[in-house]
Amino acid sequence: MKRPLLAGLSLLLCLLSAAAQAQTAASLEAKFSCSAVRQEDGDGERLTYADQARIQLAGTQILALQWESSLFRSSHGHECSIDSSDEQIAEVTEKGWRISLKDAAAARQRRGYDTERGSQCSIRLERDGEQLRIKPSCPSLCGSRNNFSAMTVNLQTGRCRYDE
Repeated sequence: MKRPLLAGLSLLLCLLSAAAQAQTAASLEAKFSCSAVRQEDGDGERLTYADQARIQLAGTQILALQWESSLFRSSHGHECSIDSSDEQIAEVTEKGWRISLKDAAAARQRRGYDTERGSQCSIRLERDGEQLRIKPSCPSLCGSRNNFSAMTVNLQTGRCRYDE
């Protein structure tokens, strides 16, 4: 009688362990601060990219998401930002997550931007081991800049690589 009970308990523990691993796979905690200097093609102007973010997801629940993405030229800067006031929505995808906004046009209007950038905002987060690839398409939360920086972040070291 003890053996079936032990076998059942063992099976239950294995199932709970598998569920915990699946839950860990659907969660993300990232905090990074990155910058890079590049020469722009054409006129050779120096561009400085600077990004800092805190992202914490548990499945479709957004526990924290703040991202400041800046692009500085010698004469001026452009920025994009997203935070909890933007009413973010998370979807779990095959490769990670897709973050969008409940109402991107309203979020843009709250910022007081006067130029039209559309009402599109989607940020894909694709995790491959310790690498997090960030693919933004969110012009609605940018001032005079077209989009957030696309990059890959090493979640262990915090090092970033900006996409070309």
